[in-house]
This record gives sequence, structure tokens and C-alpha cells, in this order.
Amino acid sequence: MPPVSPEHQPPPFTERQLRDALGQFATGVTVVTTLDAQGQPAGMTVSSFSSVSLAPPLVLWNLGRASSLRPVFERCQHYAIHVLAQDQLDLALCFSSRMANRFEHVAWQPNAQGVPLLEGAAAVFECALRNRYDGGDHLIMVGQVLQCRHQRVAPLLYHGGQLGRSLAEPGT
Repeated sequence: MPPVSPEHQPPPFTERQLRDALGQFATGVTVVTTLDAQGQPAGMTVSSFSSVSLAPPLVLWNLGRASSLRPVFERCQHYAIHVLAQDQLDLALCFSSRMANRFEHVAWQPNAQGVPLLEGAAAVFECALRNRYDGGDHLIMVGQVLQCRHQRVAPLLYHGGQLGRSLAEPGT
């Protein structure tokens, strides 16, 4: 009898236990923006962002397959990743909402490819899509950084399922 592959064995933990354990890793909060097929701005809050390589300059983020914006981001060739500053909690909440027009009250300017660039972010990475990979219930989006900039401000954090929570205050 051939060995059972790990993906066919039930894990010794629940999805909730995994989510709670992963939540102990503090991450920054980003908003990823692009243009839809009609040239309208689109964007969503994402906490799964990481550097990949300095040469060439590559970054990645994960796109949930269940996201309503998945078709937009699957088709886009350019996007911008905004690392939010600590004072941008309202922006994170806006782009994680189900609002029809998330850009209505948001200050932004288009970049050379027309992608919306949000004002006030701690860092901005303007990217060209390099690769997409299957990642289970997510797509792993790898982008080549075309432009980047940053300012020295405290970042907005996601930890323990909470936005903006201080790491110095566990359990609050």
C-alpha cells in the first residue's frame, strides 16, 4: 500500500486553531490597488505581504479565492501595495468593507499605469505582475517592484485578529 500523502491526512488541529496560532505573528496592514477592466479603481485590505527578493526586486501578497475582487486582480498587470501607517485604521476598514465605491472619500493619484496611489502610506510599492501561484484557498501574487518610496512613521499592525492592536498589550 502506498504511503498516504500529507494533504490527504486530516490535520491534528482545527482550522480555528490554525488561524489562532497564525494570528500570533504580527503583520503590517496593506491596501492593494489596481484598475478594473473598465479602468475604475479597485482595492482591498491585505495583511499577507512579504518581501521575496532584492535582485530582482520582488514582493508577494496573497489573494483569497473567495474575494469579490479576485477576478479584477487575476486580470491586472499592474498594482500598488500600500503599507499603512498607524493613523490609517479608517483606510484599512474602508478597503476591507463591502462598500461599492471604496475610493469615494479617499485621497489618491494615478501612477504612470493609472493605478491608484493612496496618500499617507508608510511605504508604497508600485508593481508589475511577475507570477501567480496556486496557494490552496489563496493565489500567491508575486510582483516586480517598479517604484517604491517610504516615510518613517509607525505602521498599522494586525495581530491576534485585531487591527491596530499594540503588541505590548497581549490579551487586551
